[in-house]
Amino acid sequence: MVKPVATVNVTPNIPPSLERLYDLAYNLRWSWDHETIALFRRLDRELWEQTERNPIWMLGLINQETLQAAAADEAYMANLDRVCAHFDAYVSPDARTWYRRHYGEFEKPFIAYFSMEYGLTECLRNYSGGLGVLSGDHMKSASDLGLPLVGIGLLYEEGYFHQYLNADGYQQQSYPINDYANLPVQQVRDADGKPLVIEVQLANYMAQVCVWKVQVGRVTLYLLDTNTPTNPEEIRNLTDRLYGGDKRTRIRQEILLGIGGIRLLDVLGIRPTVCHMNEGHSAFLALERIRLMMKDNPDLNFWEAADICAAGNIFTTHSTVPAALERFGFDLIDEHFPYLWQELGLTREQFHSLGREDMGGFDLFSMPVLALRLSRAANAVSQLHGSVSRAMWQWLYPKVPEHEIPVGAITNGIHIQTWISREMAELYDRYLDPAWREDQDNPTIWADVERIPDAELWRTHERRRERLVNLARHKLRAQLDARGAPLSEIEAAHEALSPDVLTIGFARRFATYKRATLLFRDKERLAAMLNHPDHPVQLIFAGKAHPHDHPGKELIREVVKTAELPEFRNKIVFLENYDMATARKMVQGVDVWLNTPRRPKEASGTSGMKVIYNGGLNASILDGWWAEGYDPTVGWAIGSGEEYDQHEWDLQDYIEAQALYNLLEKDIIPTFYARGRDGLPREWISRVKNSMRKLAPVFTTYRMVREYTEEYYMPAHERYAALTQPDVSRGKAFADWEDNVRAHWAGISIKRVEVEPNTIKVNEELMVRVWVSLGTLKPEDVMVQLYYGPLDSRGQIVAGEATAMEHCCPAEGASSDNVHEFQAQLRYPNTGRRGVSVRVLPNHPDLADPLQTGLLVWPSS
Repeated sequence: MVKPVATVNVTPNIPPSLERLYDLAYNLRWSWDHETIALFRRLDRELWEQTERNPIWMLGLINQETLQAAAADEAYMANLDRVCAHFDAYVSPDARTWYRRHYGEFEKPFIAYFSMEYGLTECLRNYSGGLGVLSGDHMKSASDLGLPLVGIGLLYEEGYFHQYLNADGYQQQSYPINDYANLPVQQVRDADGKPLVIEVQLANYMAQVCVWKVQVGRVTLYLLDTNTPTNPEEIRNLTDRLYGGDKRTRIRQEILLGIGGIRLLDVLGIRPTVCHMNEGHSAFLALERIRLMMKDNPDLNFWEAADICAAGNIFTTHSTVPAALERFGFDLIDEHFPYLWQELGLTREQFHSLGREDMGGFDLFSMPVLALRLSRAANAVSQLHGSVSRAMWQWLYPKVPEHEIPVGAITNGIHIQTWISREMAELYDRYLDPAWREDQDNPTIWADVERIPDAELWRTHERRRERLVNLARHKLRAQLDARGAPLSEIEAAHEALSPDVLTIGFARRFATYKRATLLFRDKERLAAMLNHPDHPVQLIFAGKAHPHDHPGKELIREVVKTAELPEFRNKIVFLENYDMATARKMVQGVDVWLNTPRRPKEASGTSGMKVIYNGGLNASILDGWWAEGYDPTVGWAIGSGEEYDQHEWDLQDYIEAQALYNLLEKDIIPTFYARGRDGLPREWISRVKNSMRKLAPVFTTYRMVREYTEEYYMPAHERYAALTQPDVSRGKAFADWEDNVRAHWAGISIKRVEVEPNTIKVNEELMVRVWVSLGTLKPEDVMVQLYYGPLDSRGQIVAGEATAMEHCCPAEGASSDNVHEFQAQLRYPNTGRRGVSVRVLPNHPDLADPLQTGLLVWPSS
């Protein structure tokens, strides 16, 4: 290794008439615009693929003669002009986006979205899997909708690992370096043209952090990077790998993401009113927001600033089991945060308590707990996941009924333009309202899929299946060659799979709960299906296991070894190094997308959503998004949504494997091969159209991001603005009110409840009166609610509902106890045993959700 005396930046010599190619290349809008992709591919198709569909790298490698020929080609230049016109109209500040139509203009982005990873395009390896791809799709839809949003992440020199398999089929990892000089990222510079550097304290060292930006359509993603010569080696290596290193590396990466991200925005002159934490990795941002609030307003203490800042924090959880949550030992907290708890005016114990979680005999500092305690809005990523999350977090809100735990749900979606094939998009252009690209959640538009001729839809899908088979053969040959397989075996890969056979895809992270090998429980039965002389089936697998997940690696090995058996050769393939490019080809070409998680461990899943728009069908356990999307006309359910205890998992695997075999043998395979005289599988195509018509308007990030905006972003923005503008006086008053209520809450008690009569007929009126002692608080400080619902077998109210009771008057002769009477009437529309109770909660116009306070008073038993 030789240290250079100077560095030289070599750039392509682009003809002036082609210089706008750089405008297109440095804005990732090209990654979801087929017309722009075609423009780059047209320059040199082979080089486009060799550079992993990276226009910056391609423009750096392409020979000068090719560029000169393109500049002299009138047709190419006309195409360039047309693409640039569409690009300019898209990014124009005058574009009438959804956000501007509904909420008006804005000067700077005020929504900051934080994520540990972003899957934007395959050439930018800043992602590992589903979380990153979701973040990337979130950014793209935020751009399409015109949101005032900015993204924050980390720039990884090596990113996530490159997967390859050894001769025994066991996963190996390599870490190729990302050459950011040849990627669509640009270093952020200050007013003097020098690289912008911010400082972030990491234990006893002040790290120097460089900043890069990725333009994603209309929105900007900023990525933080410690790989600069001014840092010691340990700090430089901090942003080497995504999800790499030990716990010390992880906490430092998360400090960099959360605290560093807020500091960067401050330097850029962006003070977000809303901060969205996509998982708990960025939760330290809440502390930095509080520090800045206290710095700007010295009269605020920590708890006052925390109340104000929490109004603008949103936390999205993606975990389904406590073991998957990010936690740190208090030794790491003590190593990194003494300076911060001193600045915040907290003791060590108070700081620890912000994230403390009892692990059963010992405590850890939990990032999701920190996020929940310092946010006023939280959500899961599917409706079923919302139920799982509310059960998981009930310990934080012990007096709140489980179904009312303040964790909502917004079901994930996908960015259609990123994942749809060009052929299918052109089919939609011909038969659907052109607004399908902009008004994606409009059911009326998708109802027109019935206008698409069956033959045209089927031929379009068959072409994509054929391309998938060609890709699989190409990758399989390369994999075998890299493993040193015999030449005969490599040549035989030309015969792997068939373009005319029912093709089932399974591609995702190889975690044990996803049960990639469930289909292999009865290999003899599987072999009979795959090798049927008239109705054969083929399977394509892909996916990575985490480098430290050895059981996951064993699942990959089992898939590979099974594929090598004579009865499965050419019928099962495993594609190495699953990435966005392979994912795109698979979701565009498979007939059936298989998903076999152990319910309810799949938070959402999005890969199956992508096949909806490409003419494929789903067969899945009723978990995650499919628990909402499934009906018998749009795909297949494996089982009926049963859940099993851990000691029953082997039985569960047997039962659900048998259910899957039966489904394949009796429904999926016969339906696919039931052809009319014209060779078309009419019933199959009908299911495809039903899937598009019913599911396409729902499972998009267009709908998802719009829901985040309407239900979370804008309410949080309005709450935060109300507390801080023109100054924080209202916020301080609210925080002081909450502090007073907490201090005197123990003085509240329910003295008496009267329910008359105890037997009523349907639609007759039930009168409920309650007398509440408020101690030193006022009636307007509380909300008294009537709580009612059906009774379970133990006489407990289940799935109760609440309605406000009306303050009647102070109780006679009870002024010393400050007792007040409240009343409500109730009518039941049907018969049965019903339970009635009452409860008291805090009440204030600036309180986002009284249940989040955890302050409830129920009648004493």
